Amino acid sequence: MKPRKLPLGDKNIVGATMARIRLSKGMKQKDLLAKLQSNGMDLTGSCLSKIEGQTRIVTDKDLIVIARALGVKPEDLLG
Repeated sequence: MKPRKLPLGDKNIVGATMARIRLSKGMKQKDLLAKLQSNGMDLTGSCLSKIEGQTRIVTDKDLIVIARALGVKPEDLLG
């Protein structure tokens, strides 16, 4: 992953953890995006980047789908 040039936003608390978990599993953003979309989350690549950059709000429903796609519990994303 390229170093982030912009500071993280303040719209969610799960984005940075989500990116770290994704990278630890060797997943690219496009792989995660495909999993999220197949689980019913209507999302673009740009929106996924914004979530990981913490500049997009994540709903409780989004949190469940993201956790499922990453193979973790929702609370793992909140810590």
